[in-house]
Amino acid sequence: DTLLRHNYIPVVAPIGLDDNFHAYNINADDAACAIAQAVGAEKLAFLTDTEGVLRDVNDKDSLISQIAVGEVEDYISSGVISGGMIPKIRNCAAAVNNGVNRVHILDGRVPHSLLLEFFTDKGIGSLIKP
Repeated sequence: DTLLRHNYIPVVAPIGLDDNFHAYNINADDAACAIAQAVGAEKLAFLTDTEGVLRDVNDKDSLISQIAVGEVEDYISSGVISGGMIPKIRNCAAAVNNGVNRVHILDGRVPHSLLLEFFTDKGIGSLIKP
């Protein structure tokens, strides 16, 4: 809370330590969602190596620009969302269900992707919303 009050944006490396100070990698999506929920974030953005959620992973033009939380499991069961995107989209849905208003999945390879999403009418990537 102190960081946010002073206009700092927390950037967290998801490394945990056990009682013997052995380092463990924590899933970054899990950590990001937990932190966003804990601080009452309005938005959470994931920068990935894909355009967002695609209807067809071989067709970059098949981007699903908005997904309601209630649609997530249908997309998974139909096979539209598969592989490594499943835990990411479930984390996104959990974050929205626990108070984060919007979660964005953006292509981090695109220059200025955060600015394009947050400060343009159309935006880029996929938005997960209530």
